[in-house]
Amino acid sequence: MKRLLACLLSLILFLPYLAFAEDDAIPASFKFGADVSTVLSEENSGVVYRNRDGEPTDLFVLLKEAGWDTVRVRVWNDPFDEDGRGYGGGNCGVANAVEIARRCKEAGLSLIVDFHYSDFWADPAKQMSPKAWVTMDLTQKCSALYAFTVDALTQIAATGVDIWMVQVGNEINGGMAGEWSTNGRNQLMNAGSAAVRATLPDALVAVHFTNVSQSDAKKYIREVCEGDTPVDFDVMAYSYYSYWHGSLENLSELMADVRETFGKDVFIAETAYPFTTNNLDTHPNSVPNKWCDMKQDISRDGQAADFRETVETAVQAYALGVCYWEPAWIPVPGNSWEEQSKLWEQFGSGWASSYAGGYDPQDAGAWFGGCAWENQALFEVDGTPAWTLSLPNILRGE
Repeated sequence: MKRLLACLLSLILFLPYLAFAEDDAIPASFKFGADVSTVLSEENSGVVYRNRDGEPTDLFVLLKEAGWDTVRVRVWNDPFDEDGRGYGGGNCGVANAVEIARRCKEAGLSLIVDFHYSDFWADPAKQMSPKAWVTMDLTQKCSALYAFTVDALTQIAATGVDIWMVQVGNEINGGMAGEWSTNGRNQLMNAGSAAVRATLPDALVAVHFTNVSQSDAKKYIREVCEGDTPVDFDVMAYSYYSYWHGSLENLSELMADVRETFGKDVFIAETAYPFTTNNLDTHPNSVPNKWCDMKQDISRDGQAADFRETVETAVQAYALGVCYWEPAWIPVPGNSWEEQSKLWEQFGSGWASSYAGGYDPQDAGAWFGGCAWENQALFEVDGTPAWTLSLPNILRGE
């Protein structure tokens, strides 16, 4: 009851601030996205999503009712060891994406497919080649990437889901799939783009960068748009976490440069903000820490304010939309590390299992464990929606 009253009070006091003025209304075409790639591992671990009355309800139905338009799903090539044990982080192979696509179709949600072209997490510092591609030269790797993309998209599209956008790579600032030169990365992206064009000619092709506050952020735009190997793509997608990636003014300037100089659309592919500093499972949280610049209160109100400001910036920059990263990644059942780690290991519901250590010994091998993100979720620990899950409806004034 106390939580319900607090939620109602926040809505009463905060709602007038959140809603956009009529003159600044969010375009009907603007997409609110939610990356829920871990949902199957979560459910297999015993997590139950519920409506506000506490009744078990399909997560995708809850997203649709709250105003979310599209779901983003990451795809890893082979996130399993030689014995078939998952690396964690949702064990996001093609089969995982196919099932998520099926449920999106049933709920009336479109899909963003996010190819990492790795067997596990890909980010600016870590773009590891899939195990099967390690001995390949660049030409062979481009052919393998093309074939993998076509096969994966064919399986996903067979569900009948509307695949709105396909990312060819994830946070590819430094490289992709074990290739670290600009030319090598761009050739791989073009192989992925060609596969998307051949398989899903109506889908948007996106390239994805992060660290927008760094001085070389504009360099990456020109690397994929100009030079000896320009990339065939439609959308420049960015990760923007306000506590890591500087000011919204800087993000806005970058997006304007992309649109005005190169005629490409823009999209915020990842964002999130914490509502508590408490650790809600038995694994430490990623945020906040000494490297974070927390621009809002760490609360549900602060979470809402951060998302609203990001959406406002996106709308003003004529972006296609904003995607919240892992809003449903909440703690698995259990009150101890021993209880929860059994589920993380068996079902891949933590950020990394110990089985990932053979593929990624320096990171996953050293720091495997639980979620690390549950304090940024839009759900409570019991699986009921926080009021912030309804931000798309609230911001649209619905």
